[in-house]
Formats: sequence, C-alpha cells, structure tokens
Amino acid sequence: MPIHRATPDVAARGPVGLILTGGGARAAYQVGVLAGILDILDPGRSSGFRNPFGIICGSSAGAINAAAMACRADQPHRAIDGLERLWGDLHTGEVYHADAPRLLRTGLRWFAMLAVGWMLPELRDRQPRSLLDNQPLGELLSSTLDFTRLQQNLTAGQLQALAITATAYTTGEHLTFYQSHGVIKPWQRSLRQAVPCKIGVDHLLASSAIPFIFPAQAMLVRGQTQWCGDGSMRQLAPMSPAIHLGAEKIVVIGTGYRDDTHPEEKGINPKYPTLAQIGGHALSNIFLDSVSMDVERMQRINELLALLPENGLQSQSLRPVSTFVVTPSRSLDEIATAHLDQLPRAARTLFRVLGVSSASRATTGGALVSYLLFEASYTQALIRLGRDDSLSRAEEVKAFFKETSE
Repeated sequence: MPIHRATPDVAARGPVGLILTGGGARAAYQVGVLAGILDILDPGRSSGFRNPFGIICGSSAGAINAAAMACRADQPHRAIDGLERLWGDLHTGEVYHADAPRLLRTGLRWFAMLAVGWMLPELRDRQPRSLLDNQPLGELLSSTLDFTRLQQNLTAGQLQALAITATAYTTGEHLTFYQSHGVIKPWQRSLRQAVPCKIGVDHLLASSAIPFIFPAQAMLVRGQTQWCGDGSMRQLAPMSPAIHLGAEKIVVIGTGYRDDTHPEEKGINPKYPTLAQIGGHALSNIFLDSVSMDVERMQRINELLALLPENGLQSQSLRPVSTFVVTPSRSLDEIATAHLDQLPRAARTLFRVLGVSSASRATTGGALVSYLLFEASYTQALIRLGRDDSLSRAEEVKAFFKETSE
C-alpha cells in the first residue's frame, strides 16, 4: 500500500487530514469528538478561527459528517453546531421509512420472492432492493446541505479537498469521489480508483447504502453507470485517500469500541446466534476492522521509515505520516441496547424478530441495532460520549495541532 509516497503536486508541509469512518447511527459519536476538538483548539469561538482540517474524507455515514464539515469549512463552529442539531434531533423516520404498512409491504415482497419466486419469473423482476427504504434520508440531506458552499470554500482556500468513498457492485471496485481546490491527478490501484467530480447528495446516499439494508445508488463513473453501495466495503486502506490528496498528518475518528468482542461472555453451551447477532458482526467487519488494521499498518511503515536516512526519504519521495486516533471509550452496542425502546413500534418489532431485545446483552443483538437506531436519545448519548472522549485527551490534541502549526 503506497500510502507514504508524496505526489509532485503536494507541498513539503501538507494539511491535516480528517478521516470519518462508517457506522450508521454510530456516526453521531464523531460529531461529539469534533465538537470537543474545536472547543480545545478554540475555546473562545473566535470569529477568525480557521478550519483545522484541510482535507476531509468520509465513508458511509461518516461521509455525511464529512460533507457537512466541508460545506461549512469557512465556519467550523457553525458546521459542528449544525451537525449537533441534525443528529441530536434525529428520528428513525427521517432516515428510513419505519411505519408498519411500509415495513409489512417490504416483508411480504421478500417472502413472496423467497417462497414462490423460483416459479414465478414476474416476481423476480419486482424483487425488493433492500430491507429498508432510505428515501427520507435523501430528502433530509437535500434540505440540510448546501453544496454550492463547498465549491466556494475550495475556491477560497478554506478547504483543499473533500473525498467520499463508495463501492461499485457492478465492477467490485472501491471508488473515491473527490472535489479539490487544485488539480490533483486521480490515482488507481488494484480494485481501487479515484474519480474527480462535483460531489452531491447522490454520493452521500451511495456511500451510506449499507448492503442489504439500504438500496444501492446509481452513479455515473467515467461515462458509465455504476450501482454503488456502502463506502466501507472493500475499503482496504481507509487513510489512503487523505494521503493521496496531500495530508501529512491525519486525525481518524472511528466508531468501534476497543473490545466489542465480549470474550467474557463465552459459555460452555452457547445458543445458536440470532440473525441480529450475525448481522451485527457482519456490519462490524465492514465498518470497523479495516480502520484498526490500517492504523497498525501505518505505524509499522512509519517505524521503518524512521530507520532510513533523511536523504534516502527525499530521494524516494517518501514521508512519514503521523496519526491521532479517537475511538469510543464505551461499547456503543450496550448504549444502543439501552435505548432500543425509543424506536418506532414497527421497527422495534422487526428488530426483536431478528433477535434484538432491550433485556438482552450486547452480543445478542445490540451490535446490529447500534447501526440503525436513529433516535435522538441514542444519538445524543453518543455525542456526549464523543465530546467527553476528546476533552479527556485535550493535551494530546493541543500537542498534535501545535506541531502542525509550527
């Protein structure tokens, strides 16, 4: 993974990159972390405070936060205030249809396709595209985000680049859509390619289309239509886009607790895992594992580069890239389970059928619901946790950004 090779267009000292990973409703945690970081860097909320992140990259639900930050890069405090209102007042019906008639209709279509679709071809032609319909999310984003401000911020130098990732079901490639201040040559690696474009709501819907749960989004890529899904799938190197775009230092905000495996809950005769438990682990594999592996890989490469003489680094256009990583100090699975009763009744019934229960432990369903519980009580709890986690590391934050400004 050639993530440390500087491109000719990048200045010797590059900007700080921000990586916002996926995680559905878990992305509310990122808002709290960002709010805490801005409070540390600018406690007085001065009018002249500049956006500390020159390059912003997002995948899945993190793409929504990334776009909101980029569109308001000239007013970073207002950007966070807006995100806190968005996530703090959120309800499930604003993200996906959670009423009984729609859920029942989708369920019947799935049942009909599985039960008799093999002998009725006309049913296969009308197969449901996903478990849930996220049309309300598209409407919410269209009314909330102003992408004309994104280009204005890029032109004014308030931001150098915004990158949104998605996965093409059609080709199996991982795509990085980016919009930048200057011309940055698109890069291409095995099963990965970058696509310069004007970013809009469609890119966010594609990046946040959790497989099976939300429908894929049709995107035009180099003159061809690609059906795209969640940007965390096949994301082998989450930090790579920021480095290709010129970042020398990177802040990574993840949504995975340091120990969501719950080894203490192993039993002699464990019950067969529920669909919710299996689905939760599958989503964790998509959203969380690649980030931690990429951070470890980055640390190992930095250690190797430290052994090379300085003239060797310059001759090979290599540079170390330092990272600051923030992840939850508590299990978001357990927090989600405590707020399950806030879901609309029809959605709550669906999750309980899949094996989720407010009386259950996290490993029997909390993981799945932690991604899909778009209710204010839960998202507000995540925002508070994120803020507390960043404020508890205030001296580390100051040191990281002080080195950047020197």
